[in-house]
Amino acid sequence: MSVEQATAQKPEHEAPTTEQITKETAKKYGTCTVIAAWLAVFCLFGYRSSFSIMQSSLMEGMSWTSTQASLGYCFMMTFYAITAYFSGGLIDKKGTRPAYAIGAICCFLGFFLTSFIPEGASWSFPVYLVTYGVFAGVGTGMLWVSSTISCRKWYVGTEYGTKWGLAFMGAPMAQLLLTIVVSPILKGAGWSAGMKVLSVIMAVMLLIAAAVAKPMPDKVGAQPFGLDSLPKKKTDAAAKPAHVWTVGEAFKTRALWCDIFAFMFAVMGEFLIWSQIVRYFTVDLGWTQPSLLGMPLANVIYMVIGLAGIFTMPLTGRASDALVKRMGVERPARRIMLVVSPLFGIAGVLLALSGSLPVVIVGMVLLAVYWGIEPGGAAGYAGTVFGGASLGKIWGLATLIIMGIGPSFGTFMGAFLFDTFQSYVPALYFGIGAYVVSTISALLLPGKVEGE
Repeated sequence: MSVEQATAQKPEHEAPTTEQITKETAKKYGTCTVIAAWLAVFCLFGYRSSFSIMQSSLMEGMSWTSTQASLGYCFMMTFYAITAYFSGGLIDKKGTRPAYAIGAICCFLGFFLTSFIPEGASWSFPVYLVTYGVFAGVGTGMLWVSSTISCRKWYVGTEYGTKWGLAFMGAPMAQLLLTIVVSPILKGAGWSAGMKVLSVIMAVMLLIAAAVAKPMPDKVGAQPFGLDSLPKKKTDAAAKPAHVWTVGEAFKTRALWCDIFAFMFAVMGEFLIWSQIVRYFTVDLGWTQPSLLGMPLANVIYMVIGLAGIFTMPLTGRASDALVKRMGVERPARRIMLVVSPLFGIAGVLLALSGSLPVVIVGMVLLAVYWGIEPGGAAGYAGTVFGGASLGKIWGLATLIIMGIGPSFGTFMGAFLFDTFQSYVPALYFGIGAYVVSTISALLLPGKVEGE
């Protein structure tokens, strides 16, 4: 890890840094960035995992269809995507601290305000779309780009996958721990009490993330860790400054659009499955009997994804870094991981469709492997093409497209197909189709990009 004057690294049109830190401080900043990202990812995916657990209770209490309950989640993901775009520019300028602080307020309000909506009132549904859809959407929208980009700016090459894997462990931990916390509350006090508890958890964890968050390396005169693992570019004369991409230039490349489609269709299948899989276990397989800690068997099997993810997140991160080291170039290694990732998703869903408990458990583990690869792989590939200077803006707009379409459409189709066929099996096949398109898009990712 080396520390240099930012003015020696930045193009002329960017303001020079006014601060320079030591190697030890840089290491501390990088570690704090991973910790803050872990907390942000925990809360982001805590919203997703808790919805899957609370959906049945919410439908029963409100007398809503699966589509109605899921529309609130779809609204959340739409506002999440819009917010993510604007958060990218905020992060490039101010870092992650303000994003996490805004996330703390809005994520708290999303659960807290929704918990007071009365059951049976004629106006409950539109209010639900606002409180859960808008507030939770803005709150979670502040968390994804901030966590992924901050890790990518501090860690590159053979360091990125491992560190992002550690940060992304927050996602399966949320799925595991919040299932354990929320399930007994739902059984004893209902969905409203569950949301009140979750609102406090979100606020506390994100306020800690805001306190822990540190500036990006380009703001403190530092270079990313792992930079020495990247191949040195040959130049005829003195080293040229890295090309700083504009958003317009980036969106004219095949690389970005293939990356967008690979990630968008992957999360389309992912969010469909994560939001509806508990209902599939309950309705289609009838796994309602009490199991571990008195929780329904469907909830316990859902927890397997989270439990397995605790191990698959860091392991897949290390595997991706090992592939980078073996190949000597980061971009093709990230591309390979993006091709492999949805194949694990396809295999996991096919095993879930078997209906055999041991086979389904194996399928949940494979879904956790997919989960460990895809998000970091997509952001990692983009980072190898567009660098760190303007990655926040570029990936923010990409996230607007990805998350504005993929998760909300996938979640909606899962609920719509159930209401149409009274079975979640067609929805799971739709998820498989989305994973297939993701695989094809990843295969089309280029190794070289014009304009670099």
